[in-house]
Amino acid sequence: MEGLGISDTNLKVFLHPSKSGDVNAAIHHELSSMIFKFDDNLDGALVAYKFDISSKDAKILNGVYPYFAVNLRAKLLLFSPKPNMLVEGKVVKVTRRSISVIVLGFSCAFIKEEDIREEFKYKNKRGKQVYISRYQKRHVIKVGTMIRLSVNSFDVETLHINGSLRSAHTGSIRFLDKDKEDDALTVRIFRSKRRRENEGESVMQEPCTTGPNTKIKEGPGSTGMEAISFNSDQYIKKSKKHKTR
Repeated sequence: MEGLGISDTNLKVFLHPSKSGDVNAAIHHELSSMIFKFDDNLDGALVAYKFDISSKDAKILNGVYPYFAVNLRAKLLLFSPKPNMLVEGKVVKVTRRSISVIVLGFSCAFIKEEDIREEFKYKNKRGKQVYISRYQKRHVIKVGTMIRLSVNSFDVETLHINGSLRSAHTGSIRFLDKDKEDDALTVRIFRSKRRRENEGESVMQEPCTTGPNTKIKEGPGSTGMEAISFNSDQYIKKSKKHKTR
């Protein structure tokens, strides 16, 4: 999925003196408080992290409470969707005017009616609201469907995505991936058939196996040409013996 990236970075965490007894736990607490929040310095919302303390020497800061700074080498998983990126999420609500989606379990995406391509038609089937493709009846979007959508905009304050289903590459992930598998299977079958046909042509076009000592004879009752091979040495010997007699 686009919009997700891993960043290797150096961080500095400021801890209260009361946390000096268990620095690791204090660092986890500070980083956990940053999860699912957009950070301008990181240019993304923190989804997960892993860190190592790069130095055991902490710098004590001056102030009313002498906080101390710990240097970290961290690997961060960041979510920072940009316009036209493709992200994936689970449909949680479908109405005639919109589709609501949850991305990565914390970011909300909203797709307005005008951002849903005309291929999809809204229907109410047995009390369930769905969007069904006019061309592919198996392409259905309903509550619980995992879909791929395009990003129009991203609100960093609320982590809200304004999404779109206008691109042909958007829609039900299950259908889109199945369609790709079917296309790949069709290509493999075509190539295999083509290879068998080429092998058949090469067998039919093999050069004649008759050598220079081959005589072509056509009998009066034959329906085609008949190849007869003989040994020239034996023919010469028989000819000399016939003349001696």
